[in-house]
This record gives sequence, C-alpha cells and structure tokens, in this order.
Amino acid sequence: MASSKKSLKNSASLSRKNNDDSDSSSHLLLVQLKQFLIAHLPTAHLKPRLLLALSGGLDSSVLLHLLASARDALPLEIHALHVHHGLSANADTWAAFCKQQCEALDVPCRIEHVHVAKNADYKNSKQGIEAEARQLRYNALFSCSLEGQLPDFIVTAHHQDDQAETLLLQLFRGAGVKGLASMAAVDSARRLLRPLLGTSRQALHDYALQHQLAWCEDESNDNTQYERNFVRHEVMPVLESRISSLKPILARTAAHMAEANELLEILASQDAEPLLLDNSLCLQGLGKLSLARAKNVLRWWFAQNQLAMPAAEHLAEIMEQLLNARKDADLEMQLQHLTIRRYQQRAYLGIDKIAEPFDLVWNGEPELALPSGGRLLFNRVTGHGLALKVGITKLRITNRDGGERFKPNALRPTRTLKYLLQEVNMPPWQRLHLPLVYWEDTLACVPGIGVACELQATGNEAGIEVVWLDSVA
Repeated sequence: MASSKKSLKNSASLSRKNNDDSDSSSHLLLVQLKQFLIAHLPTAHLKPRLLLALSGGLDSSVLLHLLASARDALPLEIHALHVHHGLSANADTWAAFCKQQCEALDVPCRIEHVHVAKNADYKNSKQGIEAEARQLRYNALFSCSLEGQLPDFIVTAHHQDDQAETLLLQLFRGAGVKGLASMAAVDSARRLLRPLLGTSRQALHDYALQHQLAWCEDESNDNTQYERNFVRHEVMPVLESRISSLKPILARTAAHMAEANELLEILASQDAEPLLLDNSLCLQGLGKLSLARAKNVLRWWFAQNQLAMPAAEHLAEIMEQLLNARKDADLEMQLQHLTIRRYQQRAYLGIDKIAEPFDLVWNGEPELALPSGGRLLFNRVTGHGLALKVGITKLRITNRDGGERFKPNALRPTRTLKYLLQEVNMPPWQRLHLPLVYWEDTLACVPGIGVACELQATGNEAGIEVVWLDSVA
C-alpha cells in the first residue's frame, strides 16, 4: 500500500482486545508527558512555545494528540511543522492530512517545502538521499520562526524503538561513546525535546487504537535499502527471537553511554581549561596528557566549535600533525567548514577567507561590521581607550598596507607594526584581516596591541575602547 490513513474503525476487534491495556497505557502516556514537560520547560516563560515535527506518521500523530491534550492542564503554545520533501507521490496527501489533523485539534500547522537533490554523485545511493532529507528537515525545524521568534523547543516523536535502532546503527559504524549515547531526551544546546524516548512503539500504537487516531503510512519505511529500515525489518526480528526485551535493553545501554559521555565531557573541560586561550589550544600542554585524554580534549574542542566528530583515523592524523610536525611547518588541515592551523605551539580553528581591502568610517555607532565577517565594538569607558578630549567624533577603519609604525607605550621606542604583532603572537592569517583605526592621519588604535600613547585616556577622562571580534580567528 503506497499510503493509507489508518483510522482503525474497521479494527474494532483488535481495539477491544487491547482495550484494558490501552486505557492504562494511554493514561500513563499523558501523565508521563505532563511530568516531562513540567520538568524540562523553562519556568521563565508563562506560555512556552513548542514546535512539533509532524510527519503524519503514527509516532508524531500520537504526540500531536498528547500535546493537544496536555494543554488542558499546562499553559502551552503548540505549533506543528510538516516538511514536504517531495520524494513520494503521496507527499501532497500527507501534507494535507497534517493540516487537517492540526485544524481538528486547533494547532497551527505550517508546511515547509524543501528540495532534496538526487543527481549529485554522493547522493546517488538511497542512504545519501535519506541523509540529505534528514538534514533539510532539521534545517527547516531549527530555522522556523513563529511570529518573528524562535520556538522555545523543537519536539520530535522519537521513541524507545528508534533509540534501540540508533544504537545498533552507531555500533555498526564504529561510533565512540558519544555516538553510542544515541539520542538525548533533552538537548538544550539545540532546543530539542524527545519526550517519548522511553516509550515503546507498541504503547504508541495502543494509544492510537484507543483514541481512534488516523495516520499516514510512508511506503519508504518498508524499503530495506535504507539502513534504518534494514535494521528494523531484518536485524531486530532476528535478535528479538532470542532476546525478547532487546529494545529496552539497548535503550538502557544508550542511557549508560550518555552518562559515560557526560563524564568524558567533564574531564575534557577540566583538561582543556588551562590549555585554552581565545579558542586556541596549547599544544605543549596537550602533548603532556595521555593519548586518550588528549584525543578526548580534541573531540571536546571540535564539539565546542560545532564540528562533527572526525573518524578515528582522521583524528589520529590530526593529533600526529599537531604534536609532531616540524615547528616551522606551514600546517593547515581542513575539517568541515573550518581550518585547523598551528602557530607558536598553539592550535587554531578558523574560517578561510580572502583578505579584501576595505576603508570604512566610524561615526559614533556602537558596532561596525567588517568585510571579513568580523566586528568592531566601540565601548564607552573611563580612564583608558582613545581619549575623547582630543575631539574624536569620526574614525577611519582600514586594513594594513605594510610598513606601519606604532607606539602604544610612551616608555618604549616606536616599533614596526609587524614587530608588535609578532611580539603578541598574533597568527599570520589573523593579521591579514586586522583592522587599523586612524584618527585623521594618525594610526590611533590597533586592536589587540593598544592605543597610540599620545591619544590614550587617563585618570577620569572619557575614552573609547575598540574591541575586534574576528570571524576568522
């Protein structure tokens, strides 16, 4: 069957057979959902906004019904988003079904159309299309705005069976502890809630029977070319024939891995604290750690910079290059959207950008955007910074020409800017984007170096502190 809306009105015998159990199960699901929301929703919001990822399938249809029921007891604002991938001939039908179900429950529903590319080489396989569709779906969810504001949380209907399958998939891919932790019930960093993660799919099915819910069937769920479907339809039944409670066991293992991963992150944070400076990592200190702890710090550092974990072989290569390459080696390694560099025994992560010439004027605004994507902040201060007493109302911001000389310290001679930048160990790639601040024809301020000695505010004098936030650092 390509697609069906299962009201189950013709399955009265099955519904009656399960009725005693389903009454208890449905009541328990609602109680558990309310407890979950009370425990994890922000108390600062009088009416938290939740955005449900609604596919129209069994799982999300049940969660839609549960959330709508929970509104009777909890102050909630519920919205739904259905992502229309256009991969199935039934996609329009599913979108219309989601709209209909939401209207019946008085839940605003948005349909987001996305385009899944199917002709790129790396997307020729089913797995590539599946991964692309999943990424587009999450992009749509996390960027969705509700009346100009992001929702407090995205809510998905992942359940215990999904967790067990995810653990097996990660195991087959050779994932580490973080990967084996699978999905978290609460992912605060991504504003993500999975309130059904401890609930079996059978319990959701029983709830749907009792409440005579309708849902859509995606024909691709039976296609075992997809990894998850292969595990669900081919692997799980074989394992469950020997281990009847396999799914709860695997879900419990994922919970154990999540605890272990939390401990590893705490250890990494403690190990990294003395090594970090402005998001750069001291390689001498890193080299003093055991190999396992050093790799743990690197993984933590990558995660802090929103990088996916590299494969074990790639991580070992990165570690080798950072710690053992020649000191004068020009080291640059690409890792997804960022570049890893080494300079003066420190490791840096940054974006590769061509240094474009610029010439800007500051007219008193608190912030100025730079062509590199960085920003200059102009903070009003007292006793330091550029002295306002000299009549500074306008400043010129430009990049280096080369050969500039600067004197931030009255007790030291004038130096070349190149010398001063080397003295503070500013990496060469950052110097290319360094904004220089001029007052009239005088180099007045160099962020990270200081203010020209004759223009410095002192005592109780009003001043302007110029702070450079570099996007390519």
